[in-house]
Amino acid sequence: MLLVIDIGNTNTVLGVFDGETLIHHWRIYTHREKTSDEYGILIRNLYAASHFSSREITAIIISSVVPPITPIFVDLCASYFGITPLVVGPGIKTGISIKMDNPKEVGADRIVNAVAAHVKYKTHCIVVDFGTATTFDYVSADGDYMGGVIAPGVNISAEALFRQASKLPRIEVAKPAAVVGKNTVAAMQSGLFFGYASLVDGIVDRMKKELRVDPVVVATGGLSRVFSGETSQIQFIDENLTLEGLRIIYEKNAG
Repeated sequence: MLLVIDIGNTNTVLGVFDGETLIHHWRIYTHREKTSDEYGILIRNLYAASHFSSREITAIIISSVVPPITPIFVDLCASYFGITPLVVGPGIKTGISIKMDNPKEVGADRIVNAVAAHVKYKTHCIVVDFGTATTFDYVSADGDYMGGVIAPGVNISAEALFRQASKLPRIEVAKPAAVVGKNTVAAMQSGLFFGYASLVDGIVDRMKKELRVDPVVVATGGLSRVFSGETSQIQFIDENLTLEGLRIIYEKNAG
């Protein structure tokens, strides 16, 4: 079985593939202060609760946008699984061409998403990833990663309101009952929720006009289902797109 690990700034997502089938996945908080032993014990506990054994894992692939944590996970893979993982980065076969001024500066998660979108949808694609940042990435029908857009994530914006405005509370990001809020919390939720739904529609619309193509628009990330129903541009929700991309990249590099 293949263990895939996507290390993000807020969450780390793990998945187990049996062939091409994702049989289980977990989402944990990315804590920069944890040691490899602490992460190893946590992952083993997740396995035990899901009736898996670490002995069933025969290969591991990692993508990370948090460089200080990457070696911690590489170490735990060796210590707890006896495996040297494949780490997504320069020199790894992806099957796509990165058409950027500096390809090395593109986040591994964005490349992994582009690989999965190209393989799964086989046409022009825009991937909207609702993570710590909200990213919009365009991959052409020929498999060229052409670039994208990075906006602050909705949770970052919610936290900024709480921290920078003395009288505004910390709130959960959720769809309010109406656009016009009758109290402070409802008004904040309206601004965040409908504001981000409009941001998605606006940026995707501008990308389509600039690119002069009609791409498939795929949403992924932890909040993809929260916003997808309120946008006119998102066509598909693929919450496990990044995990699928890691599996595809591993298969391109295995052996």
